[in-house]
Amino acid sequence: MKKENFDADKRKMFIIYGICILGLVYIIRLFSLQVLDSNYKEWANSNAFLNKKRYPPRGVMYDRNNKLLVYNQQSYDVMVVMRETKEFDTLAFCRAVNINKEYFRKKWADVKNRKLNPGYSSYTPQTFLTQLGSKEYGILQESIYKFPGFYLQNKPIRKYNYPNAAHVLGYIAEADKQNLADDEYYVRGDYIGKTGVEKQYESYLRGTKGVEILLRDAHGRIKGKYKEGIHDQDPIPGKDLTLSLDIDLQAYGEMLMTNKLGSIIMIEPETGEILCMVSSPTYDPSILNLVGRQFSENFVKLTKDPYTPLINRALNGTYPPGSTFKPAQALVFLEENIIQPSTAYSCYHGWPPGGGRPGCHGHGSPLALVDAIGTSCNSYFCWGLKAMLENKKYSSIENAMDKWRDLMVSQGFGYPLGVDLPGEKRGRIPNGQFYDKIYTRWNPFTVISNSIGQGEIEETPLQICNLAATIANRGYYCTPHVVKKIRDTALDSTYTKRKYTGIAPEHYEAIVAGMRKAVTGGTSTRANIPGIEVCGKTGTAQNKGKDHSIFMAFAPKDNPKVAISVLVENGGFGATNALPIARLMLEKYLNGQISESSVWEEEKLKNTIILRNVVLPKKQYME
Repeated sequence: MKKENFDADKRKMFIIYGICILGLVYIIRLFSLQVLDSNYKEWANSNAFLNKKRYPPRGVMYDRNNKLLVYNQQSYDVMVVMRETKEFDTLAFCRAVNINKEYFRKKWADVKNRKLNPGYSSYTPQTFLTQLGSKEYGILQESIYKFPGFYLQNKPIRKYNYPNAAHVLGYIAEADKQNLADDEYYVRGDYIGKTGVEKQYESYLRGTKGVEILLRDAHGRIKGKYKEGIHDQDPIPGKDLTLSLDIDLQAYGEMLMTNKLGSIIMIEPETGEILCMVSSPTYDPSILNLVGRQFSENFVKLTKDPYTPLINRALNGTYPPGSTFKPAQALVFLEENIIQPSTAYSCYHGWPPGGGRPGCHGHGSPLALVDAIGTSCNSYFCWGLKAMLENKKYSSIENAMDKWRDLMVSQGFGYPLGVDLPGEKRGRIPNGQFYDKIYTRWNPFTVISNSIGQGEIEETPLQICNLAATIANRGYYCTPHVVKKIRDTALDSTYTKRKYTGIAPEHYEAIVAGMRKAVTGGTSTRANIPGIEVCGKTGTAQNKGKDHSIFMAFAPKDNPKVAISVLVENGGFGATNALPIARLMLEKYLNGQISESSVWEEEKLKNTIILRNVVLPKKQYME
């Protein structure tokens, strides 16, 4: 082959390859612009169409008696398409929506800030202002044509029929940056459940957004629906919820807990349905419903309140359970064959091996189990725990402690119960490894305070109430829950399945008898209600200030309808404040009203103020 022909062929191939490479570059670029890059498509669509979001009504909430608790009211947001904005009178705009120019500039910058608004596009509607009041809406509606690129968007907000149950219902607020990153359903300006049922059942309540496609002319003016709306999508409303709460009972409990710190919880033992969940202090849920853009102001006030009304003490508060823990102790001892109901231990105003510590009040001695629960004898349960930890069948004190802990966990302690509300704390039930870490050597005397619900034991008020429900059921509980029904949807089986403790049902009979004895002739006699067999247990929990007052109960003794726990922070002995509150709540629920003989106590409790921690000299624990 001649050299000239070879060079020609070489140049020819080089040109062909060059053309192919250049063509490939153009094809890739076109593909990127037309397929991968949505900006041009958005620009073209935004010139011809306006895709207007249509927000669904959020699911409403009823109480167990079908009383409407939470419903929706229309509100209005101001949307802006940046690409369509032209020069306009910003001062007139500010006057229309009742804001100042500084706030306008800030919102304008926020909309275009991709860190605050990761879904920003100049071609699509962006949220500029939320929650216009009706007055501002009316003014802006009349003059919206003066502000090109701005639109009004309907969006429902929450309204409340009762000023109660704020911690259970929760509140909604504008979705934050993390919400936007976690779920593509939300765009800037959308609302999302932040606490309570609103958060836990957000996916059911929020519904599905729709869209209305509006046609523009060459000047960007809206000419009507595109193809008469055949491509529009209707929003799908959120699902309505029926809660297990009795709102009248809830309101009554909140009234009794006025000017006190603590909680009241009532559960239907057979189903695990929560009849009321009071956390005090509380607040009117309507003050966080965002109307008039006052959410931030009201939220700050609540966060700065020294009594922390935003905390749900029923779930988030952890406390030593005091003597309400003794029935659980007795069940462990019976199951492990450490004691029998007839087993008797001595008490001389305190535990003899400990030199009278922990202390105890005066009663007969020795006592068997039923009387020990009825009189709340500290010594009895100290003897029981010592006998278990020293029992040779466990081979070591660590193994004995682990077995003790496992049986406590089976009764609902040490871990969250799984209530259908966010933020539940787990409490604390220590095991052998826990003490191995903090002590070089330890023995029953080291941990003896655990026997009476002190020491390292911590429980939530919900766990204490769940123990009462478990004893009422003689060995099982259903996971406590506040949602009874979801429209057109089956309730999760988590809340309907029975959870058995693994402790033999026959062991519960002695505990029931002991709790009944406490009401008929022991530490809980003030809980007696004529015609109703109440079974109860007082608790007085030491802390750094005045003792916490605790009481748990269930009623009636047979075929129980309700379990309850009441905790009053710094309320003193269990029988002083928690017990009378519980008795009134039981009477209200089971009888439907308060008897005339109970009115004086109702008035007394309504006017009792227990708010400040009173630091007292350190004293020996007494029940």
